[in-house]
Amino acid sequence: MIDVVLNSHCIRVLRRELLTAGSNEIGGVLAAEQVGDGRFIVVDLSVQRNGTSLHFVRDPVQHREFIRSFHERMGNQPERFNYLGEWHSHPNYMATPSGEDFSQMQELVEDEEQKSTFLALMVVKLGKGKKLRGSTYGFRSGCIPVRGRLQGIEVGAVEEECGPLILLLGDIEGKYDTD
Repeated sequence: MIDVVLNSHCIRVLRRELLTAGSNEIGGVLAAEQVGDGRFIVVDLSVQRNGTSLHFVRDPVQHREFIRSFHERMGNQPERFNYLGEWHSHPNYMATPSGEDFSQMQELVEDEEQKSTFLALMVVKLGKGKKLRGSTYGFRSGCIPVRGRLQGIEVGAVEEECGPLILLLGDIEGKYDTD
C-alpha cells in the first residue's frame, strides 16, 4: 500500500487550477518527500493547462525543468525529495485512471531511460462543494498497478474517489486490457 498525502499548498493549487480549467483536463508531475516506507507527502506539483475535455498529454520538457528546479530547491537530496509520478484531472468522469492511463504509466515505469523504479499516478477532480476528489495508484516495472490511499495533510481535505473495480488482465510486460 502506498500513501500519497497532499500538503496544504498543493491542495490550494489543485483547487484553483481545476476551477480555472473547468471541463478541460490538466495535469503535471508530483514532487514529494518520502517520509516512510510507501508514504509520501507531495510538497509541490507542476501544472500544464493545454488539455481538452477528453484528453491530456504531458510535455516532458516542461516537467523535466520543474523537477530539476525542485531538486535544487530541496538541496539535491533525491533519496528524500524526488519525482513521485504524474497527475492529471478527469473533470468530466470519475477521478480514477482510464485503461489508457494505466497503459501509459506502465510504459513509463518500464522505460529504460526512466530512473525511477516506482511511480505514482494521481487522478483528481472537483467534487460536490468544490472539494478535491481523487485516487492514486502505484506502478513498478513488471508488476500490476496497486491502488494507494490519497489524502490531504488536513483531515477531510481530500475525498477518495471510489470507482468500479477494474480488473487488469495481461502479461507482466505491462500490456493491459481493462474490462
